[in-house]
Amino acid sequence: MARIPVSSARERILDAAADLFDRYGVHAVGMQRIIDEAGCGKNLLYREFSSKDELVVAYLRRAARGWDITLEAARATVATPQRQLVELVRVVGERVPGTRGCPLRNTYAEFPDRDHPAHQVALEHFGAVREQLCELARQTSAPAPERLADRILLIINGLYINASGVGAEESAAIAVQLAQDVVRGETAAKASRSGVS
Repeated sequence: MARIPVSSARERILDAAADLFDRYGVHAVGMQRIIDEAGCGKNLLYREFSSKDELVVAYLRRAARGWDITLEAARATVATPQRQLVELVRVVGERVPGTRGCPLRNTYAEFPDRDHPAHQVALEHFGAVREQLCELARQTSAPAPERLADRILLIINGLYINASGVGAEESAAIAVQLAQDVVRGETAAKASRSGVS
C-alpha cells in the first residue's frame, strides 16, 4: 500500500471517512475500512485522529463549514434578505439530490445520547443554522422574523429528508416556490398592517 505524505494525511483520511459515512452511516463504518479507503496505516490514522469519535467530530465540523459556504453563496448571489432566504432554499435544493441528506442530521439520528460529542456538535450546528436564518429574517419586513426563519428551516429540512427519495429534483422546484410564498406571506403581513401594499 502506497503511503501518503503526512501533510495531506489528515484531509485524505477525512475525505475517505466522509465518503464512507455519507454512503453507509457512521456506525456501519469501522476504522479499518477508513484506513483501507484512505490508503494510510493505522498509526497514521490514530496520530491524526486519536479515536473514531474525534474523526466523527471533524467530519461533522467540516459538514457544518459546508453549510456556511452554502449560506454565503446564497447571500452573494442576490441582494435582499428576502431573496437570500429563497436563494438559500434553491441552492440546498440543487445540492441534495443524489445524497443521503444532511450529514449532521443523519449522524444526529445515529447518536441519540446527548452526552456523545457527535450529538453535541450536531445540536450546536442546528442552533447556529436557525440563528443564521433568524438574522436574515430580521433584515426583512417580517413582523415575526423567527417564525419566517423557522418556516424556511422546515422547507430546508424537507429537502434534506427527501434527498434520497423519489422525485428529489422535483422537490427542489416545489421547495423554492414554497419559500417564495412563505417569504411573500410573512413580509406582506407587516406591509398590510401599516397600510402599505
